[in-house]
Amino acid sequence: MTAELGLSGRAGDQRLRGRVVAGFQRPYSMRLEAVAAGQVIFILAAPGENAVLYLPGERRVLRNQRPEAILAALTGVDFAPADLRAILTGCVLPDGRAIGGRLYSNGWASIDLEALATLYLQRTDGAWQLRAARRNGWRIDYPAWNGPFPASVRLLSDAPEAPVDLIATIAQLETNVDLTDAFTVDVPPDADPITLDELRRSGPFRERPGPPKPGGGG
Repeated sequence: MTAELGLSGRAGDQRLRGRVVAGFQRPYSMRLEAVAAGQVIFILAAPGENAVLYLPGERRVLRNQRPEAILAALTGVDFAPADLRAILTGCVLPDGRAIGGRLYSNGWASIDLEALATLYLQRTDGAWQLRAARRNGWRIDYPAWNGPFPASVRLLSDAPEAPVDLIATIAQLETNVDLTDAFTVDVPPDADPITLDELRRSGPFRERPGPPKPGGGG
């Protein structure tokens, strides 16, 4: 599948806004190309468990890291490609099996899935519509749908030390697209390497210097 994602929100102490062209291929391949103010900010390609990140503006490259670790350093969102694809298509989990459920008197229902996930559905016009989910410390809201797929997704982290509140509006979603050559990146040979630790230190959850200590005057 391919889609264009309009991102807005906050991760850590940074406000994030931009557009991401995304491509996914089963079972776990992913390509994300982030654009802001007409400039490509990063290209993240993951043909498997190891990913390549290229930062064109800095001419720096990161290789042989898990895609979810790179994505977490960039945005605070730590989902693997298969999980991110499932969330963006309204499945929540790549292979979720129901293990329980409840009906409520206000027209809502919840379904418990394996892997500590819960779906919340609302009955609208005689049909059940997914409106929210919880999984692995995240709340996922589905405020709008476009046919069988979400038109927008909101991701909120439950961890107070790593707050994330991002909204992705989803446009031009297409399935059954040929993505044979999408999961490689043309990196210039003179690109300088960057480490995952360096990327984390420049990302939204980088450590800040503490306030000055009181006293010590002369």
